[in-house]
Amino acid sequence: MTTWNKYTHVCHTCDALIEYTSIRNVIDITCECGGQAGYLSVQDATIPPTTTKEGQMETATNYDANVLVTYKDITDGVTTYPTVKVNELEWKLERIKRLEQQLSISNGQISRIIENLSEDGWFNPNYEKEEVLNDLCEILDYEPKKEISFEGVIHFSGRVDVKLADLEDFDLEDMLSELTVDVYNGDVVIDDYSVEDVREC
Repeated sequence: MTTWNKYTHVCHTCDALIEYTSIRNVIDITCECGGQAGYLSVQDATIPPTTTKEGQMETATNYDANVLVTYKDITDGVTTYPTVKVNELEWKLERIKRLEQQLSISNGQISRIIENLSEDGWFNPNYEKEEVLNDLCEILDYEPKKEISFEGVIHFSGRVDVKLADLEDFDLEDMLSELTVDVYNGDVVIDDYSVEDVREC
């Protein structure tokens, strides 16, 4: 089986990223613009043949998430050529996709808000403040809430079995120091609690 390699270069004149797949060494090349291209990296690009049931040959692509790839990145006008693993690049692309989706949603919300900023909309004297706020919450998919702080006293009782041999060294307060307070409601948060006045009945 013939071994193929993919050679990556960058032009020092026009910043073009040039890739060659070849069975020979491709180190020094000239860009189409006439500039000299510098060698960046090389990686195995051999595609092993596979045989179908009919005996015909076809090519198969082997996926490897740990293969290193070099790509062109332009940030604030500065061009760099980072080298990362395939899975890291996939994560970055997925993050960009999510940001683009969020940007699309935000642009739609801004457009709806602008549409309501007219004489027939929120600037209409007959429009009540409460209606405007409700419209905004609906457009932004936001439910306003007010945080209420609270405190209280909890009385509890219970039982515990203690071996008679351990009774002399038994410390009820120490055992109940692991007692916890919680509310099975996702909107309620218990910030602090303490166990006090523990005594046998």
